[in-house]
Amino acid sequence: MNAAENTRILKASNLSMGYDGRIVLSSVNLELQKGSFVSLLGPNGAGKTTLLRTLARLIRPVLGTVYLNGTELSSFKQDKLARLLSVVLTERTSPGLFSVFEFVALGRYPHTGFLGKLTLRDKKAVMDALNQVNARELVHRQLDTLSDGERQKVLVARALAQEPELILLDEPTLHLDLKHRMEVMGILQRLCRDKGITVVASLHDVDIAAKVSDQVVLVKEGSVLGWGPPEEMLDENKVSALYDFNGARFNPALGSIEIRGSGNRGTIFVIAGMGSGATLYRMLVKKGFSICTGVLHSNDLDYYVASSLEGEYVSVSPMLPVSIGEIEEAQALVEKSHCVIDAGFTLGSLNCLNVRLMISAVEMNKPVFTLRSRSEIEKIVPEIASSVIYCSTKSSLMTGIISWIEQNG
Repeated sequence: MNAAENTRILKASNLSMGYDGRIVLSSVNLELQKGSFVSLLGPNGAGKTTLLRTLARLIRPVLGTVYLNGTELSSFKQDKLARLLSVVLTERTSPGLFSVFEFVALGRYPHTGFLGKLTLRDKKAVMDALNQVNARELVHRQLDTLSDGERQKVLVARALAQEPELILLDEPTLHLDLKHRMEVMGILQRLCRDKGITVVASLHDVDIAAKVSDQVVLVKEGSVLGWGPPEEMLDENKVSALYDFNGARFNPALGSIEIRGSGNRGTIFVIAGMGSGATLYRMLVKKGFSICTGVLHSNDLDYYVASSLEGEYVSVSPMLPVSIGEIEEAQALVEKSHCVIDAGFTLGSLNCLNVRLMISAVEMNKPVFTLRSRSEIEKIVPEIASSVIYCSTKSSLMTGIISWIEQNG
């Protein structure tokens, strides 16, 4: 066995799978490494759950072979397999009269023998599993009294009580609120890092998968489009093709999806930079405006958000000062805009010329809304201090722009 095989826990070779003779997913070839977090991504009905069930030996493959630690999955006896692999599915469990301790203790069945009697070691393993998912305080609760988030942690604890090397989870964050979603994902990631357990989970949140996964598997229309590190697999084009995005765009630099608007309410120019414009861009797009912006450095957060929202922008390379040429390009965008926003960006030696855009907007008789105080405007551009509209918050700024657009078209 070579070094690569020593670190590989699961391999799927020419795998085709489905139900009742119908192929759902075909020609799957994967190799998963020990201690890695692997996310299965794809639209509903793509075959992610079918793949998980096949890897868990809950359904037989139509063609091909699955290997676990170099041994064919089909050759394992059930008790031996349960010591290596555990499964957490999305189906709601019927709790009966189980306490949390009793339910998690069910995960010890590969270790307790025919009678299922718990030893001190088994009881310790149950408590250790609850500790690992931050659920020790639930130990005496009845399962049917738990919230969705608490129940999901207990399901993971039951899987951990098996002491597996590999955990397969089908949509582990389904039905969870944001707090519990983040908590469950953090728990799973720690299991990989601290315990060396391999986690394979089907997910719908591309942005979360991009941040926690060591590898992602892209599943669509009955085939695996590709698999590998998220930094290589989750680019804008691949994610758009995977989900057939219309009106949205995944930005790998941000690790998030930006939703584009109609842009039919008018065009707003935002003088921004150093992250001051990102929230404003999103607010404007959400309200139906199209955006123009500049002059931005091309490593700025504002640059990435504006480009994801398909706004028009003028940019300059990192660490270079904004030049008169770029200001003139931006002035052309100011001229075709209905309103101008000064986002209150921090002024420095590289972007100081951007204040000329405020002056130009006033000279063009454009309404200029600013998030700066009057005293700051009087300090940096005193000649327009009486001509701009002062706003104390982004919300009041947005209200003012909408009101101006409605009155002036």
